[in-house]
Amino acid sequence: MSLTQQLEEVKKAGAANIPAEAYAIMTKATEDLVKTELSKKAPKKNETLKPFKLPNVKGNTVSLKNILSKGKAVISFYRGGWCPYCNLELKALNAILPQLKELNTSLVAITPETPDNSLSTSEKNELEFDILTDHNNEYAKELNLVFKMPKELQEIYASFNLHVDKHNGNANFELPIPATFIIDANGTVLHSFVSEDYTERLDPKKILEVLAK
Repeated sequence: MSLTQQLEEVKKAGAANIPAEAYAIMTKATEDLVKTELSKKAPKKNETLKPFKLPNVKGNTVSLKNILSKGKAVISFYRGGWCPYCNLELKALNAILPQLKELNTSLVAITPETPDNSLSTSEKNELEFDILTDHNNEYAKELNLVFKMPKELQEIYASFNLHVDKHNGNANFELPIPATFIIDANGTVLHSFVSEDYTERLDPKKILEVLAK
């Protein structure tokens, strides 16, 4: 089953199992975010991705410059290990690591979660690539990927025992929208996937297709 199909299954399960009132608030929050057209402000194909220096789960600094010194790269932004859609995406990306290596391509994921929480996510999903912490979404903001969770959505998540503030180590309640950038060794964007809908992600099959070209 492809990642896209897995995500659709989780979405259907959520619609069936989440209380109707809560699901309506979640759906409206997504619809309102879509209306902002935030994704249109994100890096596009043929643009140069801005550089970064971010810590991994071990506290070591990883830079885009260093990553690109080894070849092409896939840079994926996700909300946090508490998000089922994010975990599915991370596992699916991990599964194509052998193919990415054959294509001389590195893979890193970026999240606003603290390194400790990212480590838990990495261990839980048995990931073999770096997860980097973008504290306060500072880098994601440079790429115009960040939104603030509406108060109503914060309350819904809290009722599910999902405390974004604790995961991120701040009280901003800001998250990045899903985004994946495939870039060449010069930092030029070969493919840009950005969506206001957190249930949508770039399928690894598409990533491999773009890199194969």
